[in-house]
Amino acid sequence: MTYTVGLLHPGSMGSAFGTQLRVRGHTVLWCPDGRSDTTRRRAEHAGLEPAALPELISRCDVVLSLCPPAAAEEVAAQVADLGMVDASRIYVEANAVAPPRVQRIADRLAPVPLIDASVVGSPPVGGKTPTLYLSGPSKQADRVVELFERTDVRTHVLGDSIGQASALKLAYSSYQKVSRVLAAVAYGAAESYGVADELLVIAAKRARSYLVETDYIPKTASRAWRWGPELEDAAALLADAGLPDSLMHAAAATLARWDGNRDEPLDIAEALEALRGERDLDDPS
Repeated sequence: MTYTVGLLHPGSMGSAFGTQLRVRGHTVLWCPDGRSDTTRRRAEHAGLEPAALPELISRCDVVLSLCPPAAAEEVAAQVADLGMVDASRIYVEANAVAPPRVQRIADRLAPVPLIDASVVGSPPVGGKTPTLYLSGPSKQADRVVELFERTDVRTHVLGDSIGQASALKLAYSSYQKVSRVLAAVAYGAAESYGVADELLVIAAKRARSYLVETDYIPKTASRAWRWGPELEDAAALLADAGLPDSLMHAAAATLARWDGNRDEPLDIAEALEALRGERDLDDPS
C-alpha cells in the first residue's frame, strides 16, 4: 500500500527520508513557504512535490515532522490550527525533544494519533541505514513500519507509550553528542601544550564505548571523591588554554553526588539512586 506523506521540513535528514519514501512509491509533499533556498534545492533534488501547508495537511495520510527540535511544537501547532482532526491519519513526531514536549504535542493534535519517533544514525544516503525508533499506539506504529518497508530506513517499535522513543534518543544524545564536545576540548587542551599526538595514541588504545560498560557505573561512584577534584584541575587546564571549562565543572558537580560513597561497594541500581539524590550515602542503613 502506498501513502501520501507530508514532510515538515526537508533538511538533510528529512530530504533523505523523503527520497527513501519516494523510491518506495509514496507521494511526498513539502511546504516551500518561508523555507530557504538550500531547503528548496534539497526538496527538488529529492523529487518532493511542493504544496501550500493547508493543501499538504488536507491531502496527506501521514505527517512526518523532521525539523529543528526547537521548532517542533510550533510546527505541530500550525498543523493543529489547520484542522488536521481525522483520526484515521497519523502525525509522526520524529524530532529530538523531551518526552513532556512530545506529550504536549500529542495533546494539541488530538484526536489525531501521534507516534513518538526518533532517528539514530546518519541520513539514509550512500548505503547508510539509520534506525527510526517508534513508540505509541500499536496500530499506527505498524502503519509507520509499513511505510518504510523495503527502504534503507530501519524501524524498531519500542512499545505503546509516548515518550519512549524520545527518551531513547536523548539518552543516547546525552552521551554521544557531549562526548564529541569533550573530545574537542580535550584535544584543544593537549594541542595547546604540544601533546596532541600523544593524546591520540592513548585514545587509539580503546575501541569500545564506555556507554556499553554499565558495570563501570558503581566503580565510578566509588571513585568520585578522587575524580571530582581531578576534573576541577582539568577545568583549570582548559581555562588556561582559553577553552570552555563549564563541562568539567558540571562533571565534577555530578560526581559530588557520590562523595559519600567513598570506596563503598554499590550495585548499579544503588549508584543510580545516589546520582538521582534518592539515597543518603552517609546513612549506613
